Amino acid sequence: MKIRTLKLREAHKSSTNSFCSILWDQQASHLVTASSSDPSISIHDPLLPSSNAPKILRHHRDGVTALALSPNSTCLASGSIDHSVKLYKFPGGEFETNVTRFTLPIRALAFNKSGSMLAAAGDDEGIKLINTIDGSIARVLKGHRGPVTCVAFDPVNEYLASVDSTGTVIFWELQSGSILHTLKGVAPNTVSDASILNVLCWSPDGETLAVPGLRNDVVMYDRDTAEKLFSLRGDHVLPVCFLCWSPNGKYMATSGLDKQVLIWDVDKKQDIDRQRFDERVSCMAWKPIGNALAVIDAMGKYALWDMVVPSSMKSPTEGIPSLQSKNSNGLLLFEEEDQEPSASGSLSDIGDDSLGESEPPSRKRLRKRSEFNEELDEGINVELDSLLMTEPRKKVHRAGKENSDKGNEGLRSKIASVRSKMQEAFQPGATPLQLGKRRFLCYSMLGTITTMEHDGYSHIEIDFHDTGRGPRVPAMTDYFGFTMAALNENGSVFANPCKGDKNMSTLMYRPFSSWANNSEWSMRFEGEEVKVVALGTAWVAAVTSLNFLRIYTEGGLQRHILSLDGPVVTATGFKYQLVVVTHVSDCLPSNDQVLEFRVFDIANGTQPFRGRLPLSPGSCLTWLGFSEEGQLTSYDSKGVLRVFTDQYDGSWLPLFSASKEKKSDENYWIVGLNSSKLFCIVCKSPDLFPQVMPKPVLTLLNLSFPLASSDLGADALENEFIMNNIHLSQIQKRMEEMEATGCVTTALDDEAFNTEAAQDRCILRLIASCCNGDKLVRATELVKLLSLEKSVRGAIKLVTALKLPNLAERFNSILEERLLNESRVPLSNGVSTASNVAVTRTTLTSTVNNEISEPSAPLSSPKLSAPLFVKKASKHEKEKTDQKIPSKVERDREPRNTETVKNAGNGNSSGAKVAGEASKTQPQRPIVLPIMKTSNKPEAETKGDTGEVKAAINPFKKSSK
Repeated sequence: MKIRTLKLREAHKSSTNSFCSILWDQQASHLVTASSSDPSISIHDPLLPSSNAPKILRHHRDGVTALALSPNSTCLASGSIDHSVKLYKFPGGEFETNVTRFTLPIRALAFNKSGSMLAAAGDDEGIKLINTIDGSIARVLKGHRGPVTCVAFDPVNEYLASVDSTGTVIFWELQSGSILHTLKGVAPNTVSDASILNVLCWSPDGETLAVPGLRNDVVMYDRDTAEKLFSLRGDHVLPVCFLCWSPNGKYMATSGLDKQVLIWDVDKKQDIDRQRFDERVSCMAWKPIGNALAVIDAMGKYALWDMVVPSSMKSPTEGIPSLQSKNSNGLLLFEEEDQEPSASGSLSDIGDDSLGESEPPSRKRLRKRSEFNEELDEGINVELDSLLMTEPRKKVHRAGKENSDKGNEGLRSKIASVRSKMQEAFQPGATPLQLGKRRFLCYSMLGTITTMEHDGYSHIEIDFHDTGRGPRVPAMTDYFGFTMAALNENGSVFANPCKGDKNMSTLMYRPFSSWANNSEWSMRFEGEEVKVVALGTAWVAAVTSLNFLRIYTEGGLQRHILSLDGPVVTATGFKYQLVVVTHVSDCLPSNDQVLEFRVFDIANGTQPFRGRLPLSPGSCLTWLGFSEEGQLTSYDSKGVLRVFTDQYDGSWLPLFSASKEKKSDENYWIVGLNSSKLFCIVCKSPDLFPQVMPKPVLTLLNLSFPLASSDLGADALENEFIMNNIHLSQIQKRMEEMEATGCVTTALDDEAFNTEAAQDRCILRLIASCCNGDKLVRATELVKLLSLEKSVRGAIKLVTALKLPNLAERFNSILEERLLNESRVPLSNGVSTASNVAVTRTTLTSTVNNEISEPSAPLSSPKLSAPLFVKKASKHEKEKTDQKIPSKVERDREPRNTETVKNAGNGNSSGAKVAGEASKTQPQRPIVLPIMKTSNKPEAETKGDTGEVKAAINPFKKSSK
């Protein structure tokens, strides 16, 4: 192989070996160089280096040890031995800010894919993740025991890789800041020479991490498992000191301490060209739009190596992989078509004697980070061993990346039955962690709790939606790193997970007001971690990693400790009720979560309800809470809202479906609900949750059942009918509870009567729709559900106006039977209402005969299918009745006069007269309700006289007289 020589040009003067840096911008129109022995930065014109002098940036007081250019080439970052990190505008070079400072020299800088985050590290302990928008420190990653010499964000912005001077490589998860893998001693030890910095580099597709090895080679590691895949070993006789991938990932350039630069074909694992230099090459950069390589040696001289790859081979810029990054919110979504795991091994904490090579495990495990964390069944493992051992690089790729390996098809078929990961615990109303951004710890109908991490601490603020509620709650400095919170009218509770052995999980309660000083309290857990917190009236609850439910009083007294049946998913509280949702078992083969809910009554120490929590197929639970009326509610990832009711011994009613409401580019983030409206925040796809700033806007959506398309064409009326029934049952339950405690139910009586009347109006409109649609059987079923006698008479008048004599006669019979049933109740004056039935029969018969010309055969009275709803008198009616005569219900409660009833039943004229007078004096209950739509069909289709139909549908409307 012919060895060529390149002409180098001096960029920085140096008398000794130094670590020098070189960068291309995105359009390959500028080259940036720096040296650890020179405090200046040079921006060169690569096209005319002789005629155009470089632009010099002099802002550091000591040598520049690190450079980084944002992906869009608008921001340049530099780190120096003077402990500072500076930002400049590019390519102009205008100084912007000192973004951060260290106590020791900086050695490494890197931008993430979007340029919003800058990682900085050096001789100090910890890697700082800096928000470039406002300069805040989003997180500090601590785990290295030596100076960090290189950091690199993976192209899909999920992981960060770092290496130190002792040769230890760490994989970090950006979302949580946790360590995924630690590879000890896999790279050369460079502690003794500050001019040599260990490096690492992600492949352009993000699937492989390249690290200099201990055998003068380059070792490739898998991104998800940190498993060694293969190595590039050739003519380097001394350790590799720098490496970089070509833009398409097909080639790699490596420089060694032997003063050679080798170009590798990565797929063939062999070098295709080389270049020998007089000095060690300390940094290289592939030209982004061309077949060239920029190099700079340890003495500060740089050069351009054109035609690096032979023209007979594929260009280094051809076929650059296009990446589909994850959502900006950092969440891993579960897509049915992408439920595929990737090959995984077990490799962590490798000792020095291993020389960086891990022995392949005898039984491979198949999993995908953040999607699968359960081991496969032994039978599946045996079948997959041969596939994974022979071709470790054949992995399942992420969505958006084309997969041409045919071997993966067989892999997919064998893992089709693999169970999905069980849902992690979450706090209702909280948003996920976003580096450098403020997030919600709690968002409820009452208010919000927000937090933002800054310089290792967090700033927590509590705001109420009703600003006139009381004095503003002062902000709090969070030294614990709280990640979950709950809020009610009396106070707030916070908790944080474990962060190592020294930082234990902490639970803290903070009351908003108290008669005593130092009323705030906290609890610390050793060997235990808080997963979810909840708050109610005079109690605080926390569910921990040991499946313990710990209940405290408002003053901090440890009241109860209960063992739960499985790992917690979430919990919520309302007054004296606490609801905890736990896992029952592993996920089903259909990826369905198996969850159970338990309702605890803290005041009485009981458990009123317990059962399975229903979810949509293939979904997970995303929100749990109570309505303003105190009804337990759940919401799943498929957009179905369910409300728990004690009907049928405890059932869940689907009251909302996002698929019928939302647009294709919208997601609903639930905040709360009342009896008729759902409060949510509409997020534009792909966002699943809102940002704190700007302040989110609440959207109100109507609750509605997912009804099937009826042949009646009155879906809105049918939905209103079911909703009114639920509302009535809720009122009844509340009245029973109040009566049991001896409370006055006057207000609920009025509400029940108004709801009852509104339901009758809805039923009358449904009857009109049934008549227009010739659904007479359904109309008969509906008339039996009318609560008020006046409504039944209105239904008779309605069908009479619609010229339906048979139906009118049937309605008449239903009314007669209802009156007969009521006549069995004794009256206070000893007179039965049987005579009223006779009078009513005569009146109705004459009315029908006068208005309907067609003769009709008498019908037998059908039996009522259900008892009548107990009608409640309104407050206005009670006051009016007290001034005149006892109401009908009060008369019914007095003893029966058997003789009088008997006489009345025999048709005694005096009894009939008395009954008639009593019926005249019986007061009518007034009601004022909004006018509702009668039917979905136009009025022109209504049979009979329009005025008569309208009057019949609205029997409560007062006469013009």
